[in-house]
Amino acid sequence: MNKLILKVGREKSLKRRHPWVFSGAVAKLQGTPGPGETIGVWSATGELLAVAAYSPDSQIVARVWDWEERAVNVAFFKERIARAVGQRHALMGQAVAMRLVHGESDGLPGVVADRYGDTVVLQLNSAGADRWREAIADALMEVNGVTRVWERSDADVRQLEGLTPVTAPLRGSREPTRIVIDEEGIRFGIDLERGHKTGFYLDQRDNRQQLRALSGGRDVLDCFCYTGGFALNALSGGAKSVVAVDSSAEALELARGNAEMNGLAQPECIEGDVFQLLRRFRDQARSFDLIVLDPPKFAPTAAHAEKASRAYKDINLLAFKLLRPGGLLMTFSCSGGISAELFQKIVAGSALDADVDAQIVARLGATSDHPVALSFPEGDYLKGLICRVAG
Repeated sequence: MNKLILKVGREKSLKRRHPWVFSGAVAKLQGTPGPGETIGVWSATGELLAVAAYSPDSQIVARVWDWEERAVNVAFFKERIARAVGQRHALMGQAVAMRLVHGESDGLPGVVADRYGDTVVLQLNSAGADRWREAIADALMEVNGVTRVWERSDADVRQLEGLTPVTAPLRGSREPTRIVIDEEGIRFGIDLERGHKTGFYLDQRDNRQQLRALSGGRDVLDCFCYTGGFALNALSGGAKSVVAVDSSAEALELARGNAEMNGLAQPECIEGDVFQLLRRFRDQARSFDLIVLDPPKFAPTAAHAEKASRAYKDINLLAFKLLRPGGLLMTFSCSGGISAELFQKIVAGSALDADVDAQIVARLGATSDHPVALSFPEGDYLKGLICRVAG
């Protein structure tokens, strides 16, 4: 096995079972491993710390498969995926839509697999995951009820691994490319080829139910609405009115179609930049009882945190200004570079600058099929707050 030997004292994070090795921690490489090839990671004193996937083009030069010497082969992936799926079923039963594999938290760095009925949508976001594409696809096809695997490896993070985008069927039939799932009695259309991420935001399932319970009789504004996940739950929960805003005409078309498919009233869909539209609503003196802010990732890494903080501050300040007395703000950050503590400080500063008194009434996160390994806090990416302004 090729060896990655660390600098003196740089083994501490691995001993705490953090699964990443950064290039700056490496003293030397013995051998000539290719991208994604399995290597041994050794301390400067000659101790084997882990077996990992090598990624020469990334700052994260190795991602750990296991903490002891073992073969990384087809059987390894069958075992890991079967374990991950079994853990989901133990918590959630045979849900029609769920995340089956959640990367590092399931011991499979760079592997994301979401199930939508009989279809699994797979993202391979690291060199190691990419190298084992066929074995991973075969293991997913062994999940009960799965008849096809679609690959959506087109996230920007692949560029950091020196990988090109891939969108294609891996196993089973190509058609249909649009499918329908049922989530708590609401049906949603999923676009396998062009939808965001794997086609839907499964991590927000519990939070959509929370919104449904809070929406009765309220005027609701859903910002960055995508295909209407929050908007349709607000309508189902008896909202008085729903305004859904997104920059994507395709997403809004799907949102309208989803409302029609469920026999719900049509939300007022507005295409445009959310920042500009919030300012327009402010200038028009529009107001709402409940506002959802679920923006895209403003800060993929801590290096982007300062710029992202300004963006989060801007939209939350505007949202507070648009809320009526006693109104609720459901606000999220999915940015790995923004900690929960920093996000709360940003929201608090937004309320202060908006000249409103507000309190946190709930803290929100991802559903249980998106577990967070205690040794990998970076996996805790989704942070949410429900804030109530003074009545």
